[in-house]
Amino acid sequence: MYRKIAFAYALILFAVTALNYIPAIPDENGYVFGIFALDLFDDSLHAASATWALVAALISQNASRIFLRYFGALYLADAVFGLLTGSGYLDFAIFTIGFQSFPLGLKILANLPHFALGGFALAASFWGREKFVRESQREAS
Repeated sequence: MYRKIAFAYALILFAVTALNYIPAIPDENGYVFGIFALDLFDDSLHAASATWALVAALISQNASRIFLRYFGALYLADAVFGLLTGSGYLDFAIFTIGFQSFPLGLKILANLPHFALGGFALAASFWGREKFVRESQREAS
């Protein structure tokens, strides 16, 4: 199960990476869906995350669970940070542009993908944990 979820994350994150390069998606100001301004750094971060997910899915269930746990925690924390400050930390926006006073609705929309991806990944990393532990112990013996 963990491998399938990690593989799905690889596909999703590679698709997110491609958003800037599909002509109909970014608007005239470079905003994806009128909300996100993704730059080369963001694209690189998404591509690295996608590669991490793919490698984890190809290696093992345990590597996939670890990916889901750490990726989930990092992206969920970035969403909370972005909601509170208007800037994320994964893309260093809090350091480069500082606190932003966007309307709350826009902050929610802008951080919703990280809430969804991070929250689901973190939760999924705990699903079936008891069964996973039993199977790992059985394989080791």
